[in-house]
Amino acid sequence: MVNAQVDAMSRGAVRSSAARMRYWVSSHAVTDFYQGLVPASIPFFVLERDYSYLAASGLALAATLGSALPQPVLGVLADRWRLLWLAPAGLAVAGIGAGLAGLAPSYPLVWLLLLLSGLGIAAYHPAAGRDARRDAGGSAAAMSRFAAGGSVGFFLAPALATPVLVGLGVGGTVVFLPPAVLMAFVLWRYQLRRAQHAVAVKSAGGQDRWVPFLVLTALAVARSVVFLGLNTFLVLYWIDHLGAAPVLGGIALTAFLTGGVLGTLVGGRLADRIGKVNTVRFGCAAVIPALVALRFMPNPVWALLLVAVVGVTVNIPFAVLVALGQDYLPGRPGTAAGVTLGLAVSAGGLFVPLLGLLADRNGTQAVLTALCVLAVPAVVLALVLVAPVAADQAQPT
Repeated sequence: MVNAQVDAMSRGAVRSSAARMRYWVSSHAVTDFYQGLVPASIPFFVLERDYSYLAASGLALAATLGSALPQPVLGVLADRWRLLWLAPAGLAVAGIGAGLAGLAPSYPLVWLLLLLSGLGIAAYHPAAGRDARRDAGGSAAAMSRFAAGGSVGFFLAPALATPVLVGLGVGGTVVFLPPAVLMAFVLWRYQLRRAQHAVAVKSAGGQDRWVPFLVLTALAVARSVVFLGLNTFLVLYWIDHLGAAPVLGGIALTAFLTGGVLGTLVGGRLADRIGKVNTVRFGCAAVIPALVALRFMPNPVWALLLVAVVGVTVNIPFAVLVALGQDYLPGRPGTAAGVTLGLAVSAGGLFVPLLGLLADRNGTQAVLTALCVLAVPAVVLALVLVAPVAADQAQPT
């Protein structure tokens, strides 16, 4: 009888946690949709307004600067004060900036609006990462759903935005403004309801462990280089090296990103079973043979299966790195989320132009070869990682 009551209470707690995580999964998907909307809309700015490629890259830079650099600072603020409004406000600002950019009459105003959108994305992630961990109750699987929500939003942006912008022109970005405002309102109401309940938060081991966190950050940058390099050059690799039609290159990118969403979810499940550090080591090691097999597969159709496997393996550590970073900095979950979700990913993007130079000189196959090599440091860093201090996690009420 007692065991049945305990099991019922446990199932109820799991259902309650899952219900709370829905808000974070959904809001993360909506927020990162606007991160994906920027690269999806840039070609339309070039076509309709005769922006140069340099000007187009400037728009991408504005969004990246806004979303990446402020995240650690905003994470510090989120750790010092509760700022329950920060995640909803960031979501709204992300959507308003990106939504109005297509209506802006001048390049400087477009640039500033995309910078503003990036700042909104930067405001959302540290606060959301902190509060999603609060509601996840220490579950890596729950945090993986949160991370996967962002991947889904980014993935859907070009699929939803392209037909709208083709039909309405670049000004059609305004169509995507209302979802941000609506989701921000829903999330704000949820935060207010949660604020009415007492939440007992215990320090996971007490001391912040900066050396393991710095190793983890370096690993996150290395993983980001591989992921963003593939995301940037896969289509060109299919067309230029494998001799496939552009549509097959697009399918390859879709397979890679779909595998990425699956890998993020698998990583969270694995972490709850074999531990976070072991999961990171497994994912980092598994990506190397998958990448090598892809590099030497001459058939573009068969390579589609391999690129999906690469997408799975390279993303297995993604959400786990976020949760592990918060384990290393138990007193600064917002800072940890800001670095692992924002700064480390964007720092990885700084290496992509170097891969572009390599592609210009030696072809896209050289990029795939380089990525096979660049995946090795992630394995070395994963072996150096230490297990987090076992402690009670925050138990949401």
